[in-house]
Amino acid sequence: MTVTIGRRELLAALGCAAAWPLAARAQQAAMPVIGFMHSASPGPYEPYVAGFRQGLTELGYVEGRNLTLDYRWAEGHFERLPSLATALVQRGVSVIVAAGGNVSVLAARAATSTIPIVFPGVDDPVKLGIVASFSRPGGNATGVSLFNAVLGSKRLGLLRELVPQATAIALMVNPRNPTTEDQVRDLEAAALTAGLRIQVFNAADANEIDIAFAAMREHRVDALVVGGDPLFLNERDRLTVLPARDRLPTIYNQREIPAVGGLISYGVHFPENYRQAGIYVGHILKGEKAADLPVVQSTKFELVINLKTAKALGVEIPATLLARAHAVIE
Repeated sequence: MTVTIGRRELLAALGCAAAWPLAARAQQAAMPVIGFMHSASPGPYEPYVAGFRQGLTELGYVEGRNLTLDYRWAEGHFERLPSLATALVQRGVSVIVAAGGNVSVLAARAATSTIPIVFPGVDDPVKLGIVASFSRPGGNATGVSLFNAVLGSKRLGLLRELVPQATAIALMVNPRNPTTEDQVRDLEAAALTAGLRIQVFNAADANEIDIAFAAMREHRVDALVVGGDPLFLNERDRLTVLPARDRLPTIYNQREIPAVGGLISYGVHFPENYRQAGIYVGHILKGEKAADLPVVQSTKFELVINLKTAKALGVEIPATLLARAHAVIE
């Protein structure tokens, strides 16, 4: 049977067909754009970004379906952060996620006082002037607060369990980090109580990390605490090779370093922080204000031990320490 379509019906059908791409483009254009800026490189942060997306999903937002994510990575070059933040502001994003430490959040705050900013982790947002208070941030930023500046004493205690004979302890910090003084003060106080000697070594880039390890060899330190800073995760390979070469027991603040050969880490479970950041972005997209969303404090911490590295260093892991570990790499 032959069906005849009249001129009027044909034009209507063609009009509907032409309207579909226009509707699709309009829907895409209406999607909110979330700017995601980070001080480091994407590689080691894939689990963190997955946690962020999970938080968004819990609030009903899925990348590519009802929102767009614009990723900007500084690749460890902190001086790029201001321009990354400015580019996101110029694009008119709905929210900026400022990840990768204090430097990223401070760059975002300098770029805008109106676009909401969500941070997955800064050390003390009140002290840094990012928020007015934990319960009522009061400005355009909120997120999750870390405890990096006060976890040094905990890491020192774990290191002493591993190498009880150690008396000269090195602390590596990035002098450009706004919380470095707090990290040093915390560890020095803990060392004084334990009768240990702390020596601070500064490193603000890869070359200075090499220089710091050369200085540690000269000073014959017994063990090393690596402070909290995005630089050190970005240089995780260097920070596993150098301690192995010098047979220097070292504790880090993120599990990603023992995962590639570091000895031990203790710190915040960052994927959970990023998940919380995703949840907060969802709340903001639904109409809530950053000023009214309280800063969340990290509550999930993890101890990770690499047994293969311990054996290579000749370090015997106490059974009590293994029993407390959240993950053991063999």
